Amino acid sequence: MPRALRRAQVLAIAQELFTSEGFHHVSMDDIADRAEVSKPVLYRHFPSKLDLYLTVVDARGDELLSAVDAAAATHPPGEVRPHDARAILTGVVRAYVDFVDGAGESSALLFESDVRHDLEVRARVERATATITRRLQSVLAEVAGVPPETAALLAPSVAAMAQAAATRRLRSPDGSSARDTATLVARLAWGGVAGFVPEGAEPGPGPQDVSTQGERGPLDGPADARPA
Repeated sequence: MPRALRRAQVLAIAQELFTSEGFHHVSMDDIADRAEVSKPVLYRHFPSKLDLYLTVVDARGDELLSAVDAAAATHPPGEVRPHDARAILTGVVRAYVDFVDGAGESSALLFESDVRHDLEVRARVERATATITRRLQSVLAEVAGVPPETAALLAPSVAAMAQAAATRRLRSPDGSSARDTATLVARLAWGGVAGFVPEGAEPGPGPQDVSTQGERGPLDGPADARPA
């Protein structure tokens, strides 16, 4: 088997085992046996179990980051248009939902990792979440006009809401569509964020969420008014 295909096979098997058993209950022997390779071959691809684990986590994180970046790139830099920020928040939540739908329980490798004892390892595992939080902070400050120090406090909360909603939808499905989940959670988040938008900056109802244009669902209705 070509080296690249062998590496991809090992990563897929490692992801499955780490997801189902956790880092500490999986050995390199387990992975080698499932991949039907010798341990020397496995170690030529990955020098340690931790290196293999972090490579799997990086791949999941990059997938989520790509989706979030696509949602956050829908506004021109430097233009303060709060209604665009609301659409971007909806797109970011939808990115989380779609990612978790596609990744299944392997999304827990990003959100609920059991390898956080070492600060450097923790930073690597939490890289995607930290990067997304900075993206959201930028959107809130530069697009919505929220004061930077306030945006820095709100952004982690928005990311946590998106993550929690997406994970709950996976584990306790209630029939809600991805679109409706994203719309509902973004509406809740924007209801809080809007209170920090400077007076006069909010121009009124904005365009429909750019990630779901043309779709209709039970949550469609008049745009929410900004809190007094």
